[in-house]
Amino acid sequence: MVKKKQALPKENDLVICTITKVFSQGAFASLDEYEGKVGFIHISEIASTWVKNIRDFVKEGQKTVAKVLSVDPRKGHIDLSTRRVGEAQRKNKMWEWKREQKAEKLLEIIAKEVNRSLEDAYREVGFKLEERYGGIYDGFEEISLLGEEAIKGLGIGKPWKEPLLRIIQENVTVPRVNISGYLDLRSLAPNGVEIIRDALIRAREKGSQEEEVSLDIAYVGAPRFRITVTAPDYKVAEEVLRKSADEALSFIREKGGSGRFLRDIKEEK
Repeated sequence: MVKKKQALPKENDLVICTITKVFSQGAFASLDEYEGKVGFIHISEIASTWVKNIRDFVKEGQKTVAKVLSVDPRKGHIDLSTRRVGEAQRKNKMWEWKREQKAEKLLEIIAKEVNRSLEDAYREVGFKLEERYGGIYDGFEEISLLGEEAIKGLGIGKPWKEPLLRIIQENVTVPRVNISGYLDLRSLAPNGVEIIRDALIRAREKGSQEEEVSLDIAYVGAPRFRITVTAPDYKVAEEVLRKSADEALSFIREKGGSGRFLRDIKEEK
């Protein structure tokens, strides 16, 4: 089971859940990242559409992504929502979950090399990487790129270092992913062409601020431009794509023009 350093999730966190019991007024779900913790999804938080039969939307054994609405640490109550999770959020969380599972398997291998338990590996290595890099697998990717430099100052004990560096170098490669979005930009000003050009320049400059990220803008057909981002992972790519689009939209609106961002052309339908 993938472990989190904290005992409980926080409000607004996205969590991986497995539906355990379904009732007419809601469903209970175990939180896969928090051992022994269970949350409740009220029927009003199951879906954004009218729910006549809750079992049309959830069933026992189903794995899903939920948003944490509230946490009562004293009573241990956790209220969840699946209807407040967007499709992009769901995909990103599932992607993160798969990375965490890979990280745990590698921690198991490292722990066996030093004849220690998985719990020891989390405590002595995993949680330290998570604290610095935001995720254990994110830390593994930094080790893959930088070697021992990536773990300096983390206080990882000497017995762990050699197998950690060797196993990560052998098993982890930093991927590159490509995603695209679309900008519709309009300006009726006499110098409208220049305004749109400058908006796109600003979008490109914004995207170029991140290391290991490249951004390309191509003309599709008036008034549409396609932004393509290449980044180490989907999370970074999505963030750069949104920031670049926002920069262009903010500029063109400031100049009296109009625009919109589409993550997918299907959004027009």
